[in-house]
Amino acid sequence: MQIGVDSQRSIENKRVFVVESDEINSMGLQFMLADENETHVLSSVSAAIDKSQAWPPHLVLLGIGLIRSEGATLINLIKAAMNNVRILLVCDSADDSAVKAALAQGADGTLLTPLRIETVRRKVDSALGRAVPISIPVVRS
Repeated sequence: MQIGVDSQRSIENKRVFVVESDEINSMGLQFMLADENETHVLSSVSAAIDKSQAWPPHLVLLGIGLIRSEGATLINLIKAAMNNVRILLVCDSADDSAVKAALAQGADGTLLTPLRIETVRRKVDSALGRAVPISIPVVRS
């Protein structure tokens, strides 16, 4: 099923790795991104690094749970192994100390939960360097 898919983006073949220990977030992200990106879901950083040798990603969506369990130095490890790939942290709050530590180590931004399809696609498109349409919310009274 394709929801609001831009056909030009679906043939660009941008590769996104979702490296997340939370299965709900990882499956949700895969569903939201698979129509316009080559999306790979991996449960560990080591699996992502192994896969990146043959299939280098354009973007990594990294679950904050992995940073909490393995430390913010994962950012440097991923960037070194994946040719300075852009990394967005999937998290609840940008004010979290683990998020701040990962951003200080070089993560490129955050993708906040709860995940919404239009927000996820806009943030991913921006991180991939794609033109993102400006949306102006209309408030009806």
